[in-house]
Amino acid sequence: MKKGNAGPDSLFEPVKLGRFSLPNRLVMAPLTRCRSQQPGNVPTALNADYYAQRAPHAGLIISEATQISQEAQGYAWTPGIHTEAQIEGWRLVTDAVHSGGGRIFLQLWHVGRISHPVFQPDGGPPVAPSAIRPDGQAFVPGEDGKGAQVPFVTPRGLETDEVERVVDDYRHAAANARRAGFDGVEIHGANGYLIHQFICSATNRRADRYGGPVENRARFLSEVVEAVCGIWSCDRVGLRLSPLMVGKDMQDEDPEGTYRWIAEELNHFDLAYLHITRQTAPDDEGVERVTERSEAMSAIIRDAWKGALLICGGFSPEEAATWLSEDRMDAAVFGRLYISNPDLDERIRQGAALTAPDPETFYGGGEAGYTDYPFLHEE
Repeated sequence: MKKGNAGPDSLFEPVKLGRFSLPNRLVMAPLTRCRSQQPGNVPTALNADYYAQRAPHAGLIISEATQISQEAQGYAWTPGIHTEAQIEGWRLVTDAVHSGGGRIFLQLWHVGRISHPVFQPDGGPPVAPSAIRPDGQAFVPGEDGKGAQVPFVTPRGLETDEVERVVDDYRHAAANARRAGFDGVEIHGANGYLIHQFICSATNRRADRYGGPVENRARFLSEVVEAVCGIWSCDRVGLRLSPLMVGKDMQDEDPEGTYRWIAEELNHFDLAYLHITRQTAPDDEGVERVTERSEAMSAIIRDAWKGALLICGGFSPEEAATWLSEDRMDAAVFGRLYISNPDLDERIRQGAALTAPDPETFYGGGEAGYTDYPFLHEE
């Protein structure tokens, strides 16, 4: 591990991700904001404005999670990439980002069991690797036009011959992302959603070729990656994983062994990058800190995966610069800081104060808490 300057300079060094040479190592995280046009889950000019504001200020933007089919939706008002109207809506976004000199990947998303019959095309239960109901509640449209929380239902386990159809949905969505003008795609294999559900021993109780040992539980992931790389060259495809997530009942029996194996196997694909999330926990003063186990997991992935590594999860600019200078990752992924600081790079460069985000406006709504955060030159 090299030691380097922990100042902000390491955030502004260029980096190569796949075929892209980025001007800095600041990546905007995929951030669900629930602001697509209804009916139809279509991106709009408002969404284009939001991304365009941030385009000159990030080395790469990863779009909000975007459902690959109607079956794949699990939250109210999230955008899709499976209809012509959605493709045209996303074209507004990509044109705006490119006009600002930015680069943007679309995150391909299937929530699996983290859904509800209200989103399903036939009104039936969501699909999953196994028929195991998650704890918690789904976020669905309410009768008053606002979001409502309702209990999850028991999903339907996919039949073996149905899995290929879901892989095809990823393939078609990847092709639609090309038509919409994206620079690449990120496969969402994290945060308790469908790919993660296949990987995790707690949510995959299958007895066919997709269940049992890690090489079987990771088979669906491999098939999705191969399908997407058949549409895009692998150097335009990224993958997000969350090895230590415990929410949504995602307690894997051996996450260190599971994700070391997966990271090593992914080297065969030569993807643009691997994007992992850190696990944090409050310290004695209530401040969120990365856990020792998560630091160790990041080191395991860094050792096993030979390509570019992106990490997100509670970074301050100072901590991210330190991790970069110590060669623990290749780029830092910021989420909430990009919500409330569209010109995050300039604020870091100048040592300016960072605006705190308003959680009340994270999900749903209009311009408030979305496109109205001030730029540094406006303060």
